[in-house]
Amino acid sequence: MRRLLPALLLLAAARAADFAVLNPADFAHHVERFNTMEPETIINVVPNAAAWDWLRAQTPLFTCPDRDVEEIYFFRWWSLRKHLIKTPAGGYAFTEFLNRKDPVSSAVGHHVMEGRWLRDPKFLDDTARYWLRGGPDGTLHPKYHNYSGWLPHALYQRYLVNLDLPFVTSVLSFLSRDYTQWESDRLTPSGLYWQFDVRDAMEESISGSRTKKNLRPPLNSYQFGNATAIAALARLAHRDDLAREFEAKAAALRRLVQEQLWDADAKFFKVRYEDGGLCDAREEIGFIPWYFSLPEPGRGYEVAWTQLADEAGFHAPFGLTTAERRHPKFRTHGVGGCEWDGAVWPYATSQTLTALANVLRDYPSPPVTARDWFGAFLTYTRSQHLDGRPFIGEYLDEKTGAWINRGERSRYYHHSTFADLVIAGLVGLVPRADTTVEIHPLLPTATWDWFCLDGVAYHDRTLTIVWDRTGEKFHRSAGLTLFADGKSIAHADTLARLTATLP
Repeated sequence: MRRLLPALLLLAAARAADFAVLNPADFAHHVERFNTMEPETIINVVPNAAAWDWLRAQTPLFTCPDRDVEEIYFFRWWSLRKHLIKTPAGGYAFTEFLNRKDPVSSAVGHHVMEGRWLRDPKFLDDTARYWLRGGPDGTLHPKYHNYSGWLPHALYQRYLVNLDLPFVTSVLSFLSRDYTQWESDRLTPSGLYWQFDVRDAMEESISGSRTKKNLRPPLNSYQFGNATAIAALARLAHRDDLAREFEAKAAALRRLVQEQLWDADAKFFKVRYEDGGLCDAREEIGFIPWYFSLPEPGRGYEVAWTQLADEAGFHAPFGLTTAERRHPKFRTHGVGGCEWDGAVWPYATSQTLTALANVLRDYPSPPVTARDWFGAFLTYTRSQHLDGRPFIGEYLDEKTGAWINRGERSRYYHHSTFADLVIAGLVGLVPRADTTVEIHPLLPTATWDWFCLDGVAYHDRTLTIVWDRTGEKFHRSAGLTLFADGKSIAHADTLARLTATLP
């Protein structure tokens, strides 16, 4: 396995070990178990036999008192590396379907958000190049725009983790080209974008159509997030004209989404049909605008989140449904296809949990709490099992937890995040462009007595975040402590927002 890893990565892994609170050997049993769950019928870059070496070199360690959360954390990294392939051009890329060699673009935003915590940048660098420069003569990959996406936003979020300015500036012109291609293909005279639900990767939804050019929250929100990211990257590249251009695009989209896709009666963002009317169903895609902090705080839009914990809304025994449960067309589109009319999709769940984290941190007095986030996160965690073993598939029944389309096509389906929700959500490492490290845990107080996230590669440092209520678990200080390269740089007695300046 070591031949796959560059010397600098081995040094980084060794450096992380020098500052470690946790012993990697204590977590090898997770991977040993995963390797024995079923025969390994598909092998890509990293086989099962090398999985633990790869995880230990690439990913942060995590432990907590909840066995399921810890296990699924390692399982999702173990599952992710199954999808790492070598492309015909010689670079790396991540697939979505394990039994398809060609990558699919629908979840590349998730791939980058999850993979931003890998230590070796090459995997995501190559993935971005595959989509942005994989076409004839270095143009966009011909299948990239088969689906809506938020790759520019995700790449900027990844920049906030590793501060790799040369890479993001090298792809800036391709990100701009990507954006203007969407304008050419999907922008309407209204200033909003149309999309088929199948091309949002959300086919057979209540509001959807494969033929109607409806104005939908996903692509419009993605384009807002992408414009905001391109503007920020342009500022970093000292291309102020480009930055102002994309800041104006983002501002226009924010205004139009709030004016045209907000249903003031239902108090929710919705799909607007070709004929001008709004869909009568609240759908989980109405939470996506907050993934990119699109809705302006203090203008009443946060009321939409009251639907999250409502059993007639989106709350179900086995997760957050993709449509409100009270609607008469809830789960009426048949079982066994790609139905987004109510069943639980990890793709959507991870989007909603990321969006909710933004609401809890950045919006004043939201009608939800960290307990709402944590409850939905735990349900998401518990749902990732099949026959008593860890499992991630395409989507599941909201009442029974039974996985649908769980055969070879959807086994280890790589179209959602989990580790990112642990790192940036639960533990609360909020990536920033400046030298301030911000920790804002979404773990409710009086829930766990301890956790540790160890060996996070961040801004050329190695971070460790320890919560130990009594100090007896890890034998460091009692409370919440942030370490950078093994040195304590911030401490709080309670589980609360914590900031520090990197030395």
